[in-house]
Amino acid sequence: MIQNNFLGPHSSVILDDECHVRLISSFVSNPTSVFKELQEELLWRQDKITLYGKTHDVPRLQAWYADPGLTYTYSHIQLSPLPWYPLLIELKKQIEKHTNESFNSVLCNYYRTGNDYVAWHADDEKELGIQPTIASLSLGGARKFVLREKKKKTNKIELNLGSGDLLLMSGRTQEIFEHQIVKTKKEVEGRINLTFRRIIIS
Repeated sequence: MIQNNFLGPHSSVILDDECHVRLISSFVSNPTSVFKELQEELLWRQDKITLYGKTHDVPRLQAWYADPGLTYTYSHIQLSPLPWYPLLIELKKQIEKHTNESFNSVLCNYYRTGNDYVAWHADDEKELGIQPTIASLSLGGARKFVLREKKKKTNKIELNLGSGDLLLMSGRTQEIFEHQIVKTKKEVEGRINLTFRRIIIS
């Protein structure tokens, strides 16, 4: 059950007794230049995904940067790490300092137009361990982010994530809730989303 709403630029919402989300508006002070550099310099790739026997392009571009030796798999897509790009390291250190968390990887998604999106999912892969903390940084055009309870899908909240906003998800959020970036017919600017994670080495 959602117990409170976002009320300001540094607000928290309790989705369930043990599910916490925090929004920090304008965490990055120069999001336009950060977006431009990452758009031009990251090694974006177009992956494919197979659903119901049909293979499609993933509706966004991706890049995964991580410490050496790590791997990450979701939706049968296995990612091998690219060596850390300097600006990603700088952003990681800023977020770690603010959150007191430690991250060893970042999944970068580039939503080129409103036709690019990500469907309902939870970041609950086994590599992330139990109750992972996900730090999600938005850059570029604002897009609608929706969270909903897996068992009671009418229990949801919608957020308009702007450039430079940092969204933190922790506790049992990934276990109990799922989220998506909504496809839109409106003309929107390109958006880059960086989700910093900690991969558990077994």
